[in-house]
Amino acid sequence: MRDSVLAVLRGADYAVFGYFIALNSSYLIMIVLASVEFAKHLRRAAFTGSDDMFRSPLTLPVTVIVPAYNEGAGIVPAVQAMTALRYPRYEIVVVDDGSSDDTFDKLREHFDLVEVPRVVPSEVPYESQVLSVHVPRGDTGSLTVVRKTNGGKSDALNVGINLARHPLVCMVDADSVLDPDALLSVAKPFADDPLRVAACGGVVRIANGCKVVAGRVVDVRMPRTWLVRIQIVEYLRAFLMSRTGWSRIGGLVVISGAFGVFRRDLLVAIGGMATDTIGEDAELVVRLHHYLRDRGEDYRVIFVAEPVSWSEAPSHWKVLGSQRRRWHRGIAEILTKHRHMVFNPRYGRIGLVALPYYLIFELLAPFVELAALVLLPLGLWADAIDVGFAWRFALVAYGYGLLVSLVALFIEEVSFHRYPRWSDMLRGVVAAVLENFGYRQVLAIWQVWGAIAAWHGRPAVWGTMTRTGFDSHEDVVVAPPTETVGTPK
Repeated sequence: MRDSVLAVLRGADYAVFGYFIALNSSYLIMIVLASVEFAKHLRRAAFTGSDDMFRSPLTLPVTVIVPAYNEGAGIVPAVQAMTALRYPRYEIVVVDDGSSDDTFDKLREHFDLVEVPRVVPSEVPYESQVLSVHVPRGDTGSLTVVRKTNGGKSDALNVGINLARHPLVCMVDADSVLDPDALLSVAKPFADDPLRVAACGGVVRIANGCKVVAGRVVDVRMPRTWLVRIQIVEYLRAFLMSRTGWSRIGGLVVISGAFGVFRRDLLVAIGGMATDTIGEDAELVVRLHHYLRDRGEDYRVIFVAEPVSWSEAPSHWKVLGSQRRRWHRGIAEILTKHRHMVFNPRYGRIGLVALPYYLIFELLAPFVELAALVLLPLGLWADAIDVGFAWRFALVAYGYGLLVSLVALFIEEVSFHRYPRWSDMLRGVVAAVLENFGYRQVLAIWQVWGAIAAWHGRPAVWGTMTRTGFDSHEDVVVAPPTETVGTPK
């Protein structure tokens, strides 16, 4: 009996050991693919024709949809910054999703809004009630503000899609700060390949600690707290590098709800944003793949690394936990909802590669991480494995992961040089080391918690976040910016 138990423990430890090798190797492969894409981007950067696109009357116009819930603290500078984007023709639709603060009052006062009798179409279903539609006095069609009863972020976006008058729709969080050329860059793939590009995502970076003037990030710096610095390393590895790699092989299934552009006709065709999942941004992209694959369309869903949306990351453990539980709950809900696509050859590399990857290496990773924290000490205590194996295990699980993070930092520095100070890069290296001591383990607990909540159908709980970044000493309570954040119902 004892020999059987020891054999099981030994087998489990070796299985987890192999899992971590595969997981970190997959990250490294994505980083290599991303570096190839970055090299191509840098070579052609001087010949992209962005200036020509800005001056061309043929450039596709864009509707920027900004869902807002209790964003009175920063809504005016955010909208001001969006009105100053470098793009030939676009409109901004702000959807006030039943805010209980002074969000609308500040917009009305600053932009001199007046109510207009505009009917909201119902091409995309929405559940809430539209109360009124407003435009600036003497408006030229550049800004529309909609007041509605609270229905959640997805519902607010659906109202915005119905009001959108342009063929491209850009979804932006109300607390995001866009680079001046962000919209121009992320819309360029639609101009280069208008018949095939269905959606395009841009980079979301962390703005904590950065200096923001008049809605523009003018000085990029590492934040003051190690908790946020670790998140910066995590964003570079898991978001910038990973999504660029997936885009290169045609397997991108996540476009951040904080910054993404979609063809409006496709959004209408698939019924807009889903209201039955907390991960509405990723679910939209998976459903778009589903729809286009079923129709046999030749299409592309891509990610571009140059346009940047800056957003504030949680600076407190409690808020970070709430965010990560939601993120993982979103993954669990999406994979459950679209489970018939997983390992289904009908959906090509999405069904055979991308979604299985998210199942095995994203959804299950925290479960394996926590299992390793139990199985490895248990195996040592029961003498099922030796100390040499334990050291190799630690090097693979954490040393290999550290190497991946350092490579991601190096490639980001060579490609984009967003952090000009050597001290900032040194802090990034230290953060990559610290990530393995406590942060990853606590994160795994939160992620498991989120997945279990999804499988048990527990109601989602939304939190708040105290804003401390943007080189400001103000403490303002806002909705936490996340990949799947939405306004509460």
